[in-house]
Amino acid sequence: MIFLINMKLTYKHLALLFTACMVPVGTFAEIVHISTPKTSLVVDAEKGKDAKFLYYGNKLSASEVDDLRSAGVPNLRIYPSYGMSTVSETAVGAVHADGNMTLDLVVDNVSRRKDGNRDVTTVALKDKHYPFFVNVNYGTYPDEDVIETWTEISHQEKGKVALTQFASGYLPVRYGDVWLSQLYGSWANEGRVDEAPLNHGMKVIKNKDGARNSHTSHGEVMLSLDGKARENEGRVIGAALCYSGNYKLRFDTDDSNYHHFFAGINEENSEYNLPKNEVFATPPLALTYSEEGLSGVSRNFHKWGRNHKLAHGDKQRKILLNSWEGVYFDINEEGMAQMMDDIASMGGELFVMDDGWFGVKYPRNNDSTSLGDWTVDTRKLPSGIQGLIDTAKKKGIKFGIWIEPEMTNTLSELYEKHPEYIIKPANREPNLGRGGTQLVLDLGNPKVQDLVFHVVDTLMTKYPELDYIKWDANAPIMNHGSQYLTSDNQSHLYIEYHRGFEKVLDRIRAKYPDVTIQACASGGGRANYGVLPWFDEFWVSDNTDALQRVYMQWGTSYFFPAIAMASHISAAPNHQTFRTIPLKYRIDVAMSGRLGMEIQPKNMTAEEIDMCRKAIAEYKDIRPVVQFGDIYRLLSPYDKKGAASLMYVTPEKDKAVYYWWKTETFANQQLPRVTMAGLDPDKNYKVHELNRIDNKPLSYEGKSFSGKFLMSNGLEMPLGHKVDYNKRNDYASRVLLLEEVK
Repeated sequence: MIFLINMKLTYKHLALLFTACMVPVGTFAEIVHISTPKTSLVVDAEKGKDAKFLYYGNKLSASEVDDLRSAGVPNLRIYPSYGMSTVSETAVGAVHADGNMTLDLVVDNVSRRKDGNRDVTTVALKDKHYPFFVNVNYGTYPDEDVIETWTEISHQEKGKVALTQFASGYLPVRYGDVWLSQLYGSWANEGRVDEAPLNHGMKVIKNKDGARNSHTSHGEVMLSLDGKARENEGRVIGAALCYSGNYKLRFDTDDSNYHHFFAGINEENSEYNLPKNEVFATPPLALTYSEEGLSGVSRNFHKWGRNHKLAHGDKQRKILLNSWEGVYFDINEEGMAQMMDDIASMGGELFVMDDGWFGVKYPRNNDSTSLGDWTVDTRKLPSGIQGLIDTAKKKGIKFGIWIEPEMTNTLSELYEKHPEYIIKPANREPNLGRGGTQLVLDLGNPKVQDLVFHVVDTLMTKYPELDYIKWDANAPIMNHGSQYLTSDNQSHLYIEYHRGFEKVLDRIRAKYPDVTIQACASGGGRANYGVLPWFDEFWVSDNTDALQRVYMQWGTSYFFPAIAMASHISAAPNHQTFRTIPLKYRIDVAMSGRLGMEIQPKNMTAEEIDMCRKAIAEYKDIRPVVQFGDIYRLLSPYDKKGAASLMYVTPEKDKAVYYWWKTETFANQQLPRVTMAGLDPDKNYKVHELNRIDNKPLSYEGKSFSGKFLMSNGLEMPLGHKVDYNKRNDYASRVLLLEEVK
């Protein structure tokens, strides 16, 4: 029997009562075909047998599903378990109450259920001997080419069962010329792209930070099935683990003609003691497939992310000025008012006061004190937060504020009153982080959850006109130990931290659904879909150097849409790299994400302020295209061709914004002409350059070209700008607006 199931899924952290409202698909179901508009995933789920993976890729018809076995199928279990097969990598492992370490899972039933605006299909597995159960779930959106898979593990044994492995999902990929694209990096160098073939042996990508998880590596990958990845052609599988905590991605290329891909919570030092009837739900692993290369996979993830995984993904983001690089901790009322006046005069819509505004007994004048003491320092701000909000209102802009509610310092009133709230091992002194004093609060503790919730609740209750919160997290979990968890459950530390984190965020969003919240974690430490359901955006990196941002934002765009990527114009020389980059280039890079400013306007010249004013006005014109359009990456900076280029195109293909940045400068250098993509070949597009500084317009300014011409030929980008001699420099960049000629 064949079942064609088209489902809609908006996974927002699984309800544990998964058995409610489950409708059997069929008592003796064999083939389950899960489809999206352009993809199919097929499993063999015959009752009493191993559940087998048959296919994932381009969408199949019913007759093609029938032909799968004849064509040759993997014949591999959809969720491999440890014990009865000990040689291969596995997705789940357990120690039963009687000490037995084996699992032998077979199909019990297949069912589907409605869960809000999503449909979920479940292949229920049970052990042949023990009352141990695993539900393998699949969900899709009718308008999205993304399938999420996750599991729910439970048992009815007399004692606790120790879970030693608990992947969210498994996907076999046929052996061949398969290349892996992944993101790596470090603080101030996040989102770097690494591409390499998958060779025999094990490849492991993992995170052990504890609190943040996307500085040094990412829980998202792409697999190019036709050799080295190309941007707009070739078969590519994308995978994104939607989890805010420690993760592990494994690729085992053995002698079975398959690359075995597993993804889930990192089980290292996190063995979970599962009581009877408790359901352990793993985070979803989102899968997508495209025959339009890396950018095709990105477009799938971006659309799914905006529609289902990102807070307020359908609302335009405001243009803001953040105070951090302008004044750092030197907060004062006069300075904040001056910065608000400046951003308002340039056409900005929001001002965000960063670190340094709080602390009474311990004033927050540097990074070594006061976290947890969220009381305004009236020595710096005599009129308090309300006075700043009133000033912003007079200027016609909104006001936002910085907090770091998951952390404290040894020099704080909170730590003096509640040393039991921090993460630390018994019988040992805690390791200290940023400033030599920073500590992480134990979010597994309900009292700490209440404390963190009340940080936001108090601010929003006192100041209901607060429009924006920058939520930071500047320390990892530096030592293992919970003062709240029992001694026999210390291995639950990392998992319980992120359960508590989610509970707090659920409470905040239930009470304050409209406030904009940015996920900042020493920069890009929380760029992942496990966080974004509660956050509107993330800070890509503390490094605002425009040239390095070309590389970091390029990689980040593999998985995340521009609307979520905060990109700010900063000062020159840059505060991180000390590189001096002209303002035009800095503007052009920042305008490819969610535009903002990270600069002290009073230090800018009148000409620079005027440039920013014009750029903000022009960004408002292109904002819908950039924040909601489809991305087409064209020339990668990682290809070392001397330039980088990408574009955003509206779904209607009536407007597009084209970006080009020179990344190297040599005398008499030769750069490739970049052809465009994503346009309608039969439409004509008028060209207008944004942020123009040249004394004369480009030769094609105001001219019209067919989409076919632009995609086959492109437009020549001059290697420099024709400006007065004293304004020449070694940088060049262009932003072009293309509008359909009706």
